[in-house]
Amino acid sequence: MLQDQQHPQAHIDRVILQKLFVEGQTDYYMAEVARLRIRYHNFPGARDIQRDLDVILQQWDMSEEELFTRVRALHSQGKIYGKKKTGEDQEDWS
Repeated sequence: MLQDQQHPQAHIDRVILQKLFVEGQTDYYMAEVARLRIRYHNFPGARDIQRDLDVILQQWDMSEEELFTRVRALHSQGKIYGKKKTGEDQEDWS
């Protein structure tokens, strides 16, 4: 049986999740949850983070697909991470 791995960003992501639980649902935190769902999808470890991401979606009464749809819309408007669209097609996933 394989042992769970420690994700190299887990300590940083834990801080983000702690802030999210205190501050609640915002456009920024929706984008962060979507980003973390992608990061930890099928990752063999960080079960506590994966569980917290599930809890957050339950608290928000939102499916993963609904989250991704809303965040894609926010990204297309350039409203995440303080970036503005400059007229050129640019993705905001950096």
